[in-house]
Amino acid sequence: MLGRILWRYLRPAWPVVLLVVIFQLGQSIASLALPTLNADIIDKGVVTGDIGYIWSTGGVMLMISLLQVVCALIAVYFGSRLAMGMGKNLRASLFRRVVAFSQREVGQFGAPSLITRNTNDVQQVQMLVQMSATVMVSAPMLAIGGIIMAVRQDAGLSWLMAVAIPVLLIIVSLIVVRMVPAFTKMQARIDRINQIMREQLTGIRVVRAFVRENEERARFGAASDQVMETALRAGNLMALMFPAVMLVMNLSSAAVIWFGADQVQNHGVQIGTLFAFLNYLMQILMGVMMATFMFVMIPRAAVCANRIGAVLDTEPSVQAPDAPVKAPAGRGRVVFDDVEFTYPGADEPVLRGITFAAEPGTTTAIIGSTGAGKTTLVGLIARLFDVTGGEVRVDGTDVRAMDPDDLWARVGLVPQRAFLFAGTVASNLRYGDRDASDADLWHALDLAQAKGFVEALEGGLDAPIAQGGTNVSGGQRQRLAIARALVKRPEIYVFDDSFSALDLKTDAALRHALDESLPDATRIVVAQRVSTIQHADQIIVLDHGRMVGLGTHDELLETCETYREIVDSQLSAREAA
Repeated sequence: MLGRILWRYLRPAWPVVLLVVIFQLGQSIASLALPTLNADIIDKGVVTGDIGYIWSTGGVMLMISLLQVVCALIAVYFGSRLAMGMGKNLRASLFRRVVAFSQREVGQFGAPSLITRNTNDVQQVQMLVQMSATVMVSAPMLAIGGIIMAVRQDAGLSWLMAVAIPVLLIIVSLIVVRMVPAFTKMQARIDRINQIMREQLTGIRVVRAFVRENEERARFGAASDQVMETALRAGNLMALMFPAVMLVMNLSSAAVIWFGADQVQNHGVQIGTLFAFLNYLMQILMGVMMATFMFVMIPRAAVCANRIGAVLDTEPSVQAPDAPVKAPAGRGRVVFDDVEFTYPGADEPVLRGITFAAEPGTTTAIIGSTGAGKTTLVGLIARLFDVTGGEVRVDGTDVRAMDPDDLWARVGLVPQRAFLFAGTVASNLRYGDRDASDADLWHALDLAQAKGFVEALEGGLDAPIAQGGTNVSGGQRQRLAIARALVKRPEIYVFDDSFSALDLKTDAALRHALDESLPDATRIVVAQRVSTIQHADQIIVLDHGRMVGLGTHDELLETCETYREIVDSQLSAREAA
């Protein structure tokens, strides 16, 4: 998976890759040339006392050193651009795929894991590319070129390389093999700590209300300890690698001097040649040591790439049709025809046998006990899920055959949990229509019974809204979410328990304003309060995923036992009548 991701995202940038390779190659050639020139200075200049040769050869070495520095700087520059560009494109691909996911895929991976994959995991792959651009070419060049140049200097000592290099590779391999499972476990535990932190930040009021700070602190501490334990295991292995490499390098240096000194004494090799051989051996082992940086990073990057690939390879269950059908210009008639829906892995359907029609200009209310399937039912209209049986049609066209953008343009959904984005009141309302004028926004706020409190805010439409709308009350969030849908002016309005945080007076005023201002729209309202829906044109009663009642308030009081029980639990006899 790592190779596939690198090939996919680095292939378009092949000119930059080529530049990195060229300048890394130039840096490596310059590094390999210096020890030979240094040997010539010692053997042909210092020993013979030829000062002119020392100056001329030293000048060449200086020029080569400057060339080496320039090549290294350019290679690092382009390598960094290559890595950062790949990371940007990979994050964009992940984001696009996650945004296309339905609720099914988001639940499958989990929001904390998706966040980790788009941040930490991408960063690990990005760091691997940056390190590769820095040492991937120079490390093998130093190792292979160093072997060739060392043998040219003194073939008699080459057996030392045949011992040192395999020993170093064996040590590194044994350490890397043990690091892979540690990194795999670390990523899963990072997901867990992100999940706990997100829960605690989102539910901070619940934690404080139930005085559970100590328990939550202990839960976070346990998850943090697990991450620390795994990180220590991986860190200890990583820390062991470099002393092992240095030990092999130092022993090799001592061996070269030990056995080379005897050859110098017997005039079998010159002093400069011996030092050149030692430098080449160090370059060889340095190349292997630089490669160990890659070996350290590859296991973790491979684990992260697998997690990234799992997201990229997951096709959204809600797909746009290959040949979308353009629904006729209608008025927003919604029909459920023997609809059934089953969550993946569930033993039984959540919804079954749902059949009704919501006509334009009418209000269809849905009521039922908690877990009856109300939110799932209205989610099928906007294709948050796809039905597993039957059809949902809008203006006579199956929603699965429609272009998703066309469908979403017809539907204004106010979700059960009102969510506002960080910005201003105006920026949140313009999610419904980016071209809406201020007058349009104030009109929507007026209908949503939110105009009064927005006018009281400092800045009015430009008043700041915190992420999630945490700086306004629950009822104010719901009214702003309703106003956002009204700004969109769709044909179908779906209010998923969107009036629950409103007092009865505001609830009644809002429903009256919607009836007056949206006479031709199809209105589908999910509610828990009977007072919210008792004047609806038709009421659907759900019980364990089945329709057990359909009719007006008065009709259901006579024919539906489940509805009567709900009414009796909420309203007095006089109110129910």
